[in-house]
Amino acid sequence: MEEFMDGFYLVLWLFFLYSFAGWFLETGFSILLKKRMINRGVLNGPLCTIYGVTALIISIGFSELRNQWFFLFLGCATISTLVEWCAGHFLEKINHKKWWDYSKRKYNVDGYISLDFSILWGILGLLCLKFVNPLLVRIYQWLPSSFVHITLLALTILLLIDILGTYAVAFPALRKIRTIDDVSGNLHHLSQRLIHWIRKRIRSRIEKAYPNIAKDIPDTAGNFASGCSFYKIIMLFFIGSFLGDIIETIFCRLTAGVWMSRSSVVWGPFSIVWGLALACSTILLYNYRNRTDGQLFLIGTILGGVYEYLCSVFTELFFGKIFWDYSHLPFNLGGRINLLYCFFWGFAAVIWLKKVYPVLSDLIEKIPQKAGKIFSWLFMVFMICNIAISSLALLRYNTRDKQPKAQNQMEQFFDTHYDDAKMAKIYPNAKSTN
Repeated sequence: MEEFMDGFYLVLWLFFLYSFAGWFLETGFSILLKKRMINRGVLNGPLCTIYGVTALIISIGFSELRNQWFFLFLGCATISTLVEWCAGHFLEKINHKKWWDYSKRKYNVDGYISLDFSILWGILGLLCLKFVNPLLVRIYQWLPSSFVHITLLALTILLLIDILGTYAVAFPALRKIRTIDDVSGNLHHLSQRLIHWIRKRIRSRIEKAYPNIAKDIPDTAGNFASGCSFYKIIMLFFIGSFLGDIIETIFCRLTAGVWMSRSSVVWGPFSIVWGLALACSTILLYNYRNRTDGQLFLIGTILGGVYEYLCSVFTELFFGKIFWDYSHLPFNLGGRINLLYCFFWGFAAVIWLKKVYPVLSDLIEKIPQKAGKIFSWLFMVFMICNIAISSLALLRYNTRDKQPKAQNQMEQFFDTHYDDAKMAKIYPNAKSTN
């Protein structure tokens, strides 16, 4: 537990430092361009959390690539670009406004990402992982732990308050919120004036930092399962999880001559990796489904390779198990990915968007609204419970060698219902890293 908490505080330490560094970089850049200081953060505090989140993904996910410069650069550039693209579209989706625009730059996509910035992010990520991270870790270890922990917790609380305040002001859905006060009408009036003043100040700052949000973007939300809607993504996740497990099981039978479970969870034939891959690829590439096969293949190869690599790293980190190992295949990277399967992701992207998705999309849109929504929510609840039980079972499976005797009722439950024999049957390729 102590080791876990120390890692937790180290993650917070890196997150806040890189968020501040991102704010400093963005603000300094605006000073050079506009000759005046503008807070370029979405939040009010001196933080650009998009930098902090990206730095954490890179630091945790690509630490093994520290001495492989090309792959480290490629991974950093891909993740940074992807996070920037997702953040831009997320803000546009919930606010119907464009926060920044690279449309005037060459080789841009949607005005939210561009090739020159992707190269810059790749270089900065590489330098941070190679040189900056070791320095920041040494400083963290040198400072008094109690002081650092208290400071980080205080900053986390302030960050949450800042997020809630900014969200309430910047996004239309919460502008109708009113304070509830049953004690004093005067206090209610005062609170309303205070809220109005805070909103005015935050709105003024955001519009100065991001002039593009003054331009409305039409809301194109459709009905159930239309376009790339929430319910369609849930249905695609379900279909992808199920078909992915079936396809992998048949593939193992044809290549290895044995039937083996390829499921990610303990209840049912579902492969979470496949489900997430189909759902995420649809979200990311839906607007580009009419691009050429070559473009889709290249995007699918790079994104698929990075996705599979990070899945391998994070599942090993959280569960202490290696679920696949490509060390025996040529052109592999740490046994986590290999060139052949990266090409497979590229071909899969083309086939999915050009052939399979249009058919599935039409079938999903024919499902009655009420039935579709009920099924989607039931499936989500089922999968959340399934993933939670599977995660706990895997954690107990990983610690059972060191601690064979159950210490509490929860461990007794998993020892009874998910013993080593059953877990080995569900996850036949899982290898312990301990």
